[in-house]
Amino acid sequence: MAQTIDYDKIKKASAKYPKLKEINYTYGTAGFRMKAEYLESVIFRVGILGGLRSKKLNSKVIGIMITASHNPEADNGVKLVDPSGEMLEQQWEGYATQLANAQSDDDLIAVIKSIVSENGIDESKEASIVYARDTRPSGPKLVAALEEGIKAINVVGGNLGVKTTPQLHYFTYYLNYCEKPTEGSYEELADKLYYQKFAEAFHKAVGDNPCLSPITIDAANGVGAPKLKELAEWIDKINNNVFEVEIINDDIKSQGKLNFNCGADYVKSGQKIPTGAPLSVGDRAASLDGDADRIVFYYLNDYDGTFRLLDGDKIAALAAGFIIELVKTAGLDINVGVVQTAYANGSSRAYLEKELKVPVACVSTGVKHLHHKAQEYDVGVYFEANGHGTVLFSPNALNKINSAEKRTAEQEKAIKKLQALTELINQTVGDALSDLLFVEAILINRQWTFHQWDSAYTDLPNRLVKVVVENRQIFKTTNAEQTLVEPKGLQEKIDKLVAQYKDGRSFVRPSGTEDVVRVYAEASTRKDCDELAFKVAGLVYDEAGGTGGRPSEFL
Repeated sequence: MAQTIDYDKIKKASAKYPKLKEINYTYGTAGFRMKAEYLESVIFRVGILGGLRSKKLNSKVIGIMITASHNPEADNGVKLVDPSGEMLEQQWEGYATQLANAQSDDDLIAVIKSIVSENGIDESKEASIVYARDTRPSGPKLVAALEEGIKAINVVGGNLGVKTTPQLHYFTYYLNYCEKPTEGSYEELADKLYYQKFAEAFHKAVGDNPCLSPITIDAANGVGAPKLKELAEWIDKINNNVFEVEIINDDIKSQGKLNFNCGADYVKSGQKIPTGAPLSVGDRAASLDGDADRIVFYYLNDYDGTFRLLDGDKIAALAAGFIIELVKTAGLDINVGVVQTAYANGSSRAYLEKELKVPVACVSTGVKHLHHKAQEYDVGVYFEANGHGTVLFSPNALNKINSAEKRTAEQEKAIKKLQALTELINQTVGDALSDLLFVEAILINRQWTFHQWDSAYTDLPNRLVKVVVENRQIFKTTNAEQTLVEPKGLQEKIDKLVAQYKDGRSFVRPSGTEDVVRVYAEASTRKDCDELAFKVAGLVYDEAGGTGGRPSEFL
């Protein structure tokens, strides 16, 4: 039996990591995320919270990931992962914020005791945590702070070393709901189990279909580079003629390169090829982000060589269309739904609803909102436009797929494909590597080029603009973040601008990870789209506390 919580021990350890008095911390959708030098006290306390969460959940394993995803290299962050591999329960996000903002060691102890009391936590329960980090230079120092917090609350901690965020999510799930490994280091097992699962599922999904042309992967000079290389080697062990990949932007040792002029966020936001990508007409390419939890694809148009982006909207349409086709062929009574955010392109929603006849739900930005809504369908497909997403197969869907009667050869083939897809997608969280294989498997089955995939529908031109403001907290939204309610009167002015453009749409929402407000706009032409975006951005800057110098492109 574990020891009860030693509050004197926690207080003594906490003295090494005093809270910075001038910083107010908030645990948001992405956990805590900011400049790395501000995070030591926070991450020490996250270690304690992870122990409390594990005790509360009857000794289930809790995951902790130290990463700042697509943010600049100087940033870092931390988030907790619940036993199922999902994001931390919302109530406990509040506890994380309270712990992080406790001003003194005595205040910290008081918050811990309050959490214990409110949740009826048995202090004598054992607790277990696994944790990992990405490749940021600040990672080792922050891991040391985390380990101090874990030790202070007498918790068993397993260091997975350098991993992608989705690997940490999957291994957390595995330890709680699959057969617990009895030998070998967790660091090695987390890689082996992940690679083996997805490599085998990929081969089942592609079957005997011919391989497509090589694909170039921009790894954002992050952890996805070595992990994709190792995953590709596992795939080659089974069959070396099914997946050919060239990895670029794979320098994880040189400082300053992570996410710099490369990666999924850079490509999606700028709608351009990343640095170091020698892309020619006919080539296929994709970009991961710094912790490999999102991916976007792109190519150069065969006709005029223009850049073409295949983002999360396109991935969702591809996945939904293929799954619906297999479900119909298999003769299964399974409902498929797609979940999007306001950032989804208007043409995407129209294609899903009118062509695929699939229900589409719109929710607030943030993985937890999409994930929870997707659970309402037998098969829930969700991808944010930025390329972060996955497919959820409910227990009902899995039961029907795995117990289906195979009356014809065609049905049997469709059922086997569906079974393989349920294994190929990482259902715990958006996973760039799993999503890459999922997309490749569909394209191989269809024998489609990127152009054929892209031709399902044409995106409306769109633009995302950042506006630096003095206080992003004054921006309040409703209607899945598509409508501003505060500052008062600003939405009406935005509506007047939007009405001037054909197929115009624009919304404004505060960022959950940066001190900026994001302006999204789309319209029927690129000229109108850019003009609308910069007019709305200028309006926000002028009337809602813009700071840092008014950008020249704002109208």
